Amino acid sequence: MLPDPLHPAIVHFPIVLFLLGAPLAVIAVFVRKWHLPVLVAMVLAMGAAGAAVATFTGGQNAEMAGELAVKGEQVLDEHGEWGERARNAGVIAATLAIISVALVRHPAAGRLLGAFAALAAIAAALSVAQAGHYGGQVVYKYGVGVNASAGTANVTTEALKQGGDIRKSEGKKKTDDD
Repeated sequence: MLPDPLHPAIVHFPIVLFLLGAPLAVIAVFVRKWHLPVLVAMVLAMGAAGAAVATFTGGQNAEMAGELAVKGEQVLDEHGEWGERARNAGVIAATLAIISVALVRHPAAGRLLGAFAALAAIAAALSVAQAGHYGGQVVYKYGVGVNASAGTANVTTEALKQGGDIRKSEGKKKTDDD
């Protein structure tokens, strides 16, 4: 049985794989032994596949956000756009890493493609970090996907529709860090 909604359950795989794959890809540019380039290609390919599924499920689950204030919609849109950037950079990184491994008989070309794969992997890692930042705001600031208890559901829903902060609606003080 699959979790519902699926997006929050899937999204953590590409986050981890891109954040792990980027430094490994950089190391693999300089250390082309121990099958490190093969490991990098596999990690980035799995991250790209996970990111493709995450962006697909994110698009499907976007309706569950319901009515949000303008700022909430903007944050949700930013989350989606950064997720797509992460997916695209990850697909490029994985493709370059796989081709780099395939060029085993041409080490200079393989290393050059490995360097480009590392740059794309860094872009994927930075993008997935931004997507995660905005995704966290969507959940923790705007309450999307949070199952509110019966006592606070009406207050929370009203606050979200008016652009308020979910923590304010539940009687908690907003800090300067928000």
